[in-house]
Amino acid sequence: FFLSLKLENRTKGKLQKQICQVVLNHFEKQYTAELGDAWSSVRDVLTSPWCWQHAVLLNRFSQCPGLESSLAEQGYHPAFPAALPYLPAAFRCYIRRTPGRFPAQKHQPGKLKEYYLLNAASLLPVLALEVKDGERVLDLCAAPGGKSVAILQCAYPGHFHCNEHDDLRSRWLEQTIESFIPDPLINLIMVSKLDGRQIGDLQPEFYDKVLVDAPCSNDRSWLFSADPQQAVLRLMQRKELSSLQSQLLR
Repeated sequence: FFLSLKLENRTKGKLQKQICQVVLNHFEKQYTAELGDAWSSVRDVLTSPWCWQHAVLLNRFSQCPGLESSLAEQGYHPAFPAALPYLPAAFRCYIRRTPGRFPAQKHQPGKLKEYYLLNAASLLPVLALEVKDGERVLDLCAAPGGKSVAILQCAYPGHFHCNEHDDLRSRWLEQTIESFIPDPLINLIMVSKLDGRQIGDLQPEFYDKVLVDAPCSNDRSWLFSADPQQAVLRLMQRKELSSLQSQLLR
């Protein structure tokens, strides 16, 4: 009870962040032109954290008896239907309709975490990739590591390359892998800090599957930015992202 109350209060505090009006005004102009009538419904979700679907992805490498029962008692249910064309048995992910977020687990060297918290929608590209055991897989822009962890919940790649160009985010990626993947499997994972635009030339036609979670505008986070000046700078920087995304895809 006390854990739930503490979590509820912490979650409410996060959800009461003020919307940055400068960013919202920019979005109103841009997305009204791009999305037309659909912008109204998108805007409602974007500005309402209560609507965001946070998911609990269980870690198959760290067994936790009773965790699934506890999730069920709190109203969680499987995030994806069994009818999907690709849904490995080891891939277990839960969401719930009511507001709130499951408590996060801290990184502890030498101890694997039992679950990963992320937005349910971000797992769809992983399922679309349909990774099979033994395939050579590249996660091109891998930090913070959620999709890399998710891929390893689905299959055991014969070669798994996780790349992150940014130095700080690369360290974050390495910590995530350390938190969720056991040592024997970690030794089979290659982590690099290459410019993702160069990997295709360095290893042409080497990979069976490539996941490109390209740097994005991160609209949702910047909408709730507490620093208007920083938000304005970010709005200027995001104009360059489409070119970078295209280069990474090529």
